[in-house]
Amino acid sequence: MQALVYILIGTALGWQITGTFIGGNRKSEEKINLIWVRLVSAFGVGLLFETWFVYILGYFLSVHTGSENPLNKAEMLAMTGCIALFLCTLIPSILGHIKEDSSEKQTIGNWKMGLIVDTSLFKKEAVLYLGLLFFACFTFRYVLHADGDRLYIGYTVFSDYAPNLSLIRSFSRFENFPTQYPFYAGEDIKYHFMFMFLCGNLERMGMPLEMAYNLPSILGLFGFLVMFTQFAMRVTGKYKAAVITPFLFVFRSGLAFFYYIAEHLKAGDLISALRENEVFIGYTPNENWGLWNYNVYLNQRHLGFGLLIVMAVIWYFYGYVEDANGQAGHTVSADRKKDRALVSFVELFLTKQAWEFDHPIKVLCAGLTLGLLSFWNGACVIGALLVLAGFAVFSRNKLDFLELAILAVSLSFLQTNFFIEGSAVSPTFYWGFISENKTLMGVLWFLIEISGMTIFGAGFAAIVLEGKYRALVFAFLLPVVFAFTISLTPDVTVNHKYIMMSMAFFSVIWAEMLIRLWEEHRIRAARLYAAVLAVILTATGAYDFSIIMRNNGKDHEFAVNTESDLGHYLRDNLTWDDMVLSGPDSVSDFTVSGCRMYSGWPYYAWSAGYDTDRRFELAKFIYSTDDAEALRETLHTEGITYVLFVNDLVYDGVYAREDVIASLFPLVYESDDGYYRLYHVD
Repeated sequence: MQALVYILIGTALGWQITGTFIGGNRKSEEKINLIWVRLVSAFGVGLLFETWFVYILGYFLSVHTGSENPLNKAEMLAMTGCIALFLCTLIPSILGHIKEDSSEKQTIGNWKMGLIVDTSLFKKEAVLYLGLLFFACFTFRYVLHADGDRLYIGYTVFSDYAPNLSLIRSFSRFENFPTQYPFYAGEDIKYHFMFMFLCGNLERMGMPLEMAYNLPSILGLFGFLVMFTQFAMRVTGKYKAAVITPFLFVFRSGLAFFYYIAEHLKAGDLISALRENEVFIGYTPNENWGLWNYNVYLNQRHLGFGLLIVMAVIWYFYGYVEDANGQAGHTVSADRKKDRALVSFVELFLTKQAWEFDHPIKVLCAGLTLGLLSFWNGACVIGALLVLAGFAVFSRNKLDFLELAILAVSLSFLQTNFFIEGSAVSPTFYWGFISENKTLMGVLWFLIEISGMTIFGAGFAAIVLEGKYRALVFAFLLPVVFAFTISLTPDVTVNHKYIMMSMAFFSVIWAEMLIRLWEEHRIRAARLYAAVLAVILTATGAYDFSIIMRNNGKDHEFAVNTESDLGHYLRDNLTWDDMVLSGPDSVSDFTVSGCRMYSGWPYYAWSAGYDTDRRFELAKFIYSTDDAEALRETLHTEGITYVLFVNDLVYDGVYAREDVIASLFPLVYESDDGYYRLYHVD
């Protein structure tokens, strides 16, 4: 119950915060049932602020006062503070509402009535959103569900769940202050961890682990889909766009499925291959990881929540694009395009209004919101700033965009300097992303292979349409350009999120194109062409989704005991100062305990920016050496206080020697089945 109250309090606070910059700003919003936008953005923004309050208070109580159970106290203080802040902002709003003439149109900040302006549309939207909510619930629980103490994790998602569940438990069962990465303990935290901190708080407040991880994940992605569909309606003015965009989002475009059909038609086993295959198909590097499909949102739970926050900010700044480029794109003659281009250039770059502020207070709230997202999902912040930079090119009042960028970047630097020792990222020019052929044509063809018509085809809209559609195409392309030219981490593959963001946003453009083609009466068989185009745009993603269904669920999942005897022993007997050496574990009863690990599965820490080679070699030495004195000295030097053994432990191809450890240190825990054995380094 306390966890649900926490979410409701955060949402109430978010309602007031988002009211400062969402709604009542542009004419296009007058035809929107803003209740949907306000509710889901309030959920995301409210939890963003409330959870930061909890973290800051918890950190202060833990590090600077040495308080016992600092997070329990921080949660109560933060919820009380949020209620007080909500009331402080609510009372002036109510008083302002009473004083104003009821016949006047009021702003959202003063509790504008009319959040539902079209009841007929509202009913259709309610049906759509119930369907999207069911879809989010079903898919997230399909890959992660619990039965008693057993947590079942699907094959296509277990990789990221290993460090994320460990992070969650580091807060719900331990006091992870100053915050560290459990899979590479003893150093700073380089990973954006705040979503896991939220989930850890929910479990600490009594919510089961499975629900604590699933509920904010479901509501985060659902909230993004609501914002996204409302944005599609705002851009196109058509409810049909709201129905089409979720399909284009979930079922990605790409050439893989068509390659697969051609390959197995040639082999003569197409039907059996389609029926029996259980792995993601792909003909480009790492595509068989599910790198471009809906599985990414199931795997990286904080991505959907981050995109919800991004959409709240984009929702506001899209109004600037509308003001400068008109409400609707349409085809025009070449001469007319030339005249309008000249006028637009003058208006957007050579006038006073082009370089002045419009709503600095609203931008302040939006900038704080985006900046606070950095340690929830840093890629979302970068992607949002890139899209907004594109908006700025096609908008007046460019100082508002500059204000937002300065606020967001400043907050990001403040957080990274606090959490990370040294540089947070190392920007380097890296041409071509992970394409094998680094020539310009090779890179362009790689982009077509992974995205099909989505990105290049959307450029057609920039040619035949003008106004806001040209601005949107330009803005949505910038994250793709960034992904193919800049690397921020040792693992350039993580740039795939920028491309996926662009592919998602381009769904709005394609929804408009499909609707126009379907409604085009001057072209014979236009509806047939629209249907064929829709199949081309979604076939690969639809087959990818079938693999998600096949390669998760019963007989395709790992089971871990979240309440194992080992986990309870570690929780009851270890403190956050203790560090455990274990095998290179991924997801296991041990890793979900939340304790500090000297060196877990190295890929997770390496991709987050840690230098894992040294610890990997030292762990191998500790497990294999017969030099007792060197072993003791190494353990003490590295700060390792416990060593874990499992039956038949092999570390990098070398069988572990337990006899040397056993001769030096006491055995303090052994599981009933004898599988786990824990030695205390004294």
